Amino acid sequence: MPEPIAVRDDITAQAVDAVVNAANNAMRGGGGVDGAIHRAGGPAVLAECIERFPDGLATGDAGWTTAGDMPARWVIHTVGPVHGRGTRDQLASCYRRSLEVADEIGARTVAFPLISAGVYGWPLDDAIRVAVETIRTTPTAVTEARIVAFSDSTHRAVQRALDSQIL
Repeated sequence: MPEPIAVRDDITAQAVDAVVNAANNAMRGGGGVDGAIHRAGGPAVLAECIERFPDGLATGDAGWTTAGDMPARWVIHTVGPVHGRGTRDQLASCYRRSLEVADEIGARTVAFPLISAGVYGWPLDDAIRVAVETIRTTPTAVTEARIVAFSDSTHRAVQRALDSQIL
């Protein structure tokens, strides 16, 4: 089980085996992290989403595609719950399933966004808590799990959570 680390950067620029995409159920691109990954990865990401996930993906599940033009090798797509409609268990499942998929494809370094913490409205502190707890407690062969924050304030919040060891 890897100890997560906080990184302040653009997730699409991560030179890791796999980046995790906070996707929507349709798996056809969208806004936020999803849109950024599809733009950075280019048309190969969408083409493989259409091929591999013709009916989309259920909330809490995960699957993989190529990373296209990004430095990573794969994208692990996971569908987070919308706050107020989904559950904390579904959010934790996103991280667990992403780590399981990483193991299936042989990814040892993985970069995560804070799933559901953007447009899906999950409260930031709880999103961080779920991410850190789940990454820390899920058996996996992943050796490095980055939690990538796009803003300084979110990066500081993730770092505080990691430093506190109390979640």
